[in-house]
Amino acid sequence: MEKQAKAQEIYLRLNRFFGEPIWAPCPDAVDELIATILSANTNDINSGRAFAQLKARFGDDWEAVRLAPLDEIKLAIRPAGMYHQKAAHLVATLDQIKRDHGDYTLTPLATMPVQEALAYLTRLPGVGHKTASIVLLFCFNLGAFPVDTHIQRISQRVGMDSRRASPEKIKATWEALLPPSSFYALHLNLIRHGRQICMARLPKCALCPLQTVCDYFTNKGEWQA
Repeated sequence: MEKQAKAQEIYLRLNRFFGEPIWAPCPDAVDELIATILSANTNDINSGRAFAQLKARFGDDWEAVRLAPLDEIKLAIRPAGMYHQKAAHLVATLDQIKRDHGDYTLTPLATMPVQEALAYLTRLPGVGHKTASIVLLFCFNLGAFPVDTHIQRISQRVGMDSRRASPEKIKATWEALLPPSSFYALHLNLIRHGRQICMARLPKCALCPLQTVCDYFTNKGEWQA
């Protein structure tokens, strides 16, 4: 199957299997950015606890966070791990946002071209392609496709990219093959699929709606026995 047709088929099958998620804007893009920075190299439970503690200590006052002693921020975000590095990144990122926009806001990104908005975010300390894409997709529904470990694994197994493809390469592949309007639903459904069926170990291939288009299941391409 031609790759663009395969991408479309995967999108449609996952929508039928899981339902099609409908985009709704995140409440605050700066909150989303900070929460996503905290989520790096940890699980959702720990990063969520760290973000909740940060909010409990400082409320919605990002100015207070920016001006707080680093030790106070480190204590609040400790559950997220790598808290020495992340605390410094938070302060530097908040400082840059305020200098650029005069306030703690990312609303100007909503009207930027996607590549310009990505370039802006990835220049902020601690913000990589995945974090930037999450903010743009979830907060502004812009055409950026975040790739996490589930999406990377599934993309490689079905044959959308090679087994050694980086997240950035996989992101570019999906973005080139499907319209931006599909990114939100595809992102969430691939994650659901990775958590519930296409797990890293012992995937439930018998239950998979992607069997006939999956190189891993059909032993094709790089997965050929």
